Amino acid sequence: KTEKVKSWAGLWMRVDFYTAQVLAFDNMQNRGIKGTTDWTKYEVVLFVPQEATSISYGVLLDGTGQIWFKDVSLELVGDSVPETGSVKGRNHKTISFETRAKAIANQIKKITDNEKKALKTEIESLDKEVEKGLISKDKAEALKLKKAEQHAAIIEAKIALEEGKLSQLIQDKVDGKFEVEKLIKGGNRKIVLGSNNDFIGGNHEFNITSMKVYHGNEDKENRQSKRTTSQMVFAAGLNNLVTNDKVDKSDFRYLGSHFYELGVTYNSRILENDNLLHAKYGLSVMYNNLRPTDNRSFVVNGNQTDLVLNAKDLSDSRFRNVYLVAPVHLEFDFSGNKDSNGKPFFRTHNSFRLGVGGYAGVNLKSKQIIKYENNDLKATERTKGDFNTNNFIYGLSSYIGYKSTSLYLKYDLNPLFKDNAVKQNNVSLGVRFDFN
Repeated sequence: KTEKVKSWAGLWMRVDFYTAQVLAFDNMQNRGIKGTTDWTKYEVVLFVPQEATSISYGVLLDGTGQIWFKDVSLELVGDSVPETGSVKGRNHKTISFETRAKAIANQIKKITDNEKKALKTEIESLDKEVEKGLISKDKAEALKLKKAEQHAAIIEAKIALEEGKLSQLIQDKVDGKFEVEKLIKGGNRKIVLGSNNDFIGGNHEFNITSMKVYHGNEDKENRQSKRTTSQMVFAAGLNNLVTNDKVDKSDFRYLGSHFYELGVTYNSRILENDNLLHAKYGLSVMYNNLRPTDNRSFVVNGNQTDLVLNAKDLSDSRFRNVYLVAPVHLEFDFSGNKDSNGKPFFRTHNSFRLGVGGYAGVNLKSKQIIKYENNDLKATERTKGDFNTNNFIYGLSSYIGYKSTSLYLKYDLNPLFKDNAVKQNNVSLGVRFDFN
């Protein structure tokens, strides 16, 4: 009910994909409640897409007045009930791979930050109780440890769900589900996910994957035929260490050790009138993960970093290095020099491609993560430091593929650890996507 609402009031409900995208929304603005009214039933109906992660609702008052609401219920209704929203869930645009991956990563960080903040508040409260003499210092320390274990368990449980979503997302990407063109047409617009070589006429094309907008087919052809173009790059696959020139009998799990790479590259045609040779260069962030076998983890011993048996019964042991690198490749692109009408045409990423080159960069972060059970409580330890790893990285890389998808191989020329007696070099094999 309302009393003296000068402007308008209404219920509101919103369906979100994390904080990255609003999928459906209604606040009754087009049918707002005004003036003074007695108790009346109002409804908001939204379609909830499969990608949705949350539903929020409340009541809104614009301007002066008073409002009350009660007996709120959330119900499933049939498809025959029309949506009331100004943003309709049935019309939501496909969420790009990059948006999904970034949203999940942000959610993982948010979970960790929130739990750490909550733990800090609880610890500060215990410290105040000690200062007031309400509890002993020993009891406070025991309670702190217990609360830390509880929050660690919460973090692990929540993050496990998000990591599962991320793994499925990457698998969908590898399976090519994001390569299939998905169009939403409205007026003179096309929204494209993945590659699209179709004629678009005078339409505007929004390519979400490559983050580009084309104003008609002529603009698209001219820009994709420029001597220098840009691409978004994503790669993922298996990661391991070469020891004594061998990868077999590795100390690290073959399927559990993996890498990710995300970056931006520029592709410059070397010869003005020939489309075969290209210089490809840019910046990427690389994540190299190693999972030791046989319940082992890394221990720093002076200038040596040893892989040793851990006294705890580990459910997971992971060593991660994050690098900022500048890859440079000579790319052979067999897309040809002419279009179907025989006119000069220099579009890239339209046929088989081969790239050979290397990369160099810096180590941004090294971190070891171990998980185990402690008195029936799940615990996670994260240790950051240099672990005697090389501050700089350089190596060789190559890829071969068709259109935007390639098989990708990388090998570090310098060892992972600076002064270890046994030199071990990182090697990665996976799938690479160059979205033009």
